[in-house]
Order: sequence, then structure tokens, then C-alpha cells
Amino acid sequence: MKLSGAHAAFCDRIGHRFANPELLREALTHGSVASATRPDNQRLEFLGDRVLGVVIAEVLHAADPDAREGTLARRYNALVRKETCAEVARAVDLGAALRLGRSEMLSGGRRKDAILADALEAVIAAVHLDAGFEVARALVLRLWADRLAGGAEVARDPKTALQEWAQARGQAPPVYAETGRDGPDHAPSFTVEARLESGEAAAAQAGSKRQAEMAAAATLLERMQGPDD
Repeated sequence: MKLSGAHAAFCDRIGHRFANPELLREALTHGSVASATRPDNQRLEFLGDRVLGVVIAEVLHAADPDAREGTLARRYNALVRKETCAEVARAVDLGAALRLGRSEMLSGGRRKDAILADALEAVIAAVHLDAGFEVARALVLRLWADRLAGGAEVARDPKTALQEWAQARGQAPPVYAETGRDGPDHAPSFTVEARLESGEAAAAQAGSKRQAEMAAAATLLERMQGPDD
């Protein structure tokens, strides 16, 4: 069975041609359009999450022999969290290849972090089953290349980095407050303020509270850090 145009184009974007195209179809099938004869991608997502985890953990372990477990764990969590997976999925326009039910499409499913992240992990599993672990590993390394090349500072969660910055200066952890919400229910936009104990604050807007918190933390950290900090 041949791939659709959207799925063939997606294969070009990720650099893998499937010997078994049905694996890709399953990986890109959301539960909103699944049926008894058309399984959704949740089983593949389960496997892909583990494949991704092994690859990222292995790379971090090899890259910094002096890093302690806690440091490695923070870097690992920043690289495999749902928001990061969704960002990677957007970079290869995974949303355009998703198979969604009508209601999910109307509610902005092609842009939702959870759907994109789950589908990307399912794609990783599909590649693993189609061509083996080493090919799946190479895919992860390609897709995460910029984030892995950035090292510890890029990999760190901005909220974690801001908290560490504050605590190193004797301050309590920053607090986050939602200050606004706009847009329709299916595509809301949240404004969140990050504030330090010393009174400095920064706000940011994004499509989820988590993303807005991250953006606000990054903005505030950049503002507070001097060129030599």
C-alpha cells in the first residue's frame, strides 16, 4: 500500500522511507479517528517514549563524564518533556501529516502539544520497528541535533535555570501567576507573569500555561543575567 502525499512528504522531512508504511499510518493516527480496524498511536507512543529516553540518556551520559546524576536528570528531563517533543514535531511539520477526527481538527488538534508529542514518539517507535534501533537512534540524533549541540545551558528548563539563579543569590524560588487569557476555547492564549522575591518580573504569552511560564522565565532570566553572569 502506497503512502499518501502528506505522509510521503513527511517521510522526506524526517529522512526515512518505511518498508512497512502501515507503521507510519498507525503512528500518525490519533484516537479521535481510530477504529477497530484502524488502531491509534498510543501503543507506539509507549514504545517510542522508551526509545527516545534511552538515546537521550546515552548521549548525555557520554557527553559529560563529570556530570552528576542530578545534573544529567535535569538535562534529560528538559530534552524529553512533552513541550520539547512538540517543538521538534513542529520543526518537521508533523501536524500536517496527522490523521485526526473532525472534532479534534476543529479544536486545533494539529497544534496541541500533547498530540504532537505523542505522535512524534510514536513515529520514533515506528522507525525502530521498521528498521531497527540504530536507525531510530540516528533519527533522534538528527531531530534533536540543535538541542544536543547546545549543551547544558540550552538543555536546561528555563524555569529550573531561573530557580537556580534565584537560590544562588539567597532568594526564594520565583512565583508564576496567570494574568490574562484571550482567544476562543479551542485555541486559548495565556499570559503569565514570573516574579522574583526581589520584585523583578517579566510576562509572556503562549498557547498553554506551561509554555507561557517557560517563556516568562526565560525572559526574566535573560534580563537579570549580566554579560558575565
